[in-house]
Amino acid sequence: MALLPFKPSRPKRFEKLVQPHLEAMYRFAFRLAGQQHDAEDLVQDVIVKLYPRLEELEGIEQLRPWLNRVLYRHFIDQVRRKGRRADRPVSDVAEPEQQATFLDSYAADIPELAEQISAGRLKPIMDSVIQELSPDMRTLMLLHDVDGWSQEDIARVLEIPVGTVKSRVHRCRASLREKLLERPELFPQVRRVEQ
Repeated sequence: MALLPFKPSRPKRFEKLVQPHLEAMYRFAFRLAGQQHDAEDLVQDVIVKLYPRLEELEGIEQLRPWLNRVLYRHFIDQVRRKGRRADRPVSDVAEPEQQATFLDSYAADIPELAEQISAGRLKPIMDSVIQELSPDMRTLMLLHDVDGWSQEDIARVLEIPVGTVKSRVHRCRASLREKLLERPELFPQVRRVEQ
């Protein structure tokens, strides 16, 4: 009589498959949700939804991007269902060195901003300007400009072409620059000509 190969229990198989990705899923969820408990809930919801789909998960070659895509979709569904936009400042989800790099990239394009950054006046204004972006654009900006995700990785997770990611990043940056230049509290010495 031939022995059948030993197959671990369903919970053990699921744990072995998902456990290596939990930390990355949580970091991504925190970027999306902005608060620890919301990020934990988001990851837990996704894990609970995926457990019955173990056989499908075992057939996926690149599991991490796939899990991030599921997490992102679940987050967007929650935001749309609640009819709200994320209500956290970028300073809550970005480390200080990431914020400095991000803000410096805008200072290079608008020289007067370097003075505003050094005076510490730009951060709260930047947070409020970023809140004006749609959740999709805000997420894209955080992933690309703050976390340093490649455009290819973002395209894979969001399931959109790399060219679309490039154009959205460009559009988002242009919108932020425009909104920053419109802020009289940043540039009191500049008088706008009224038309």
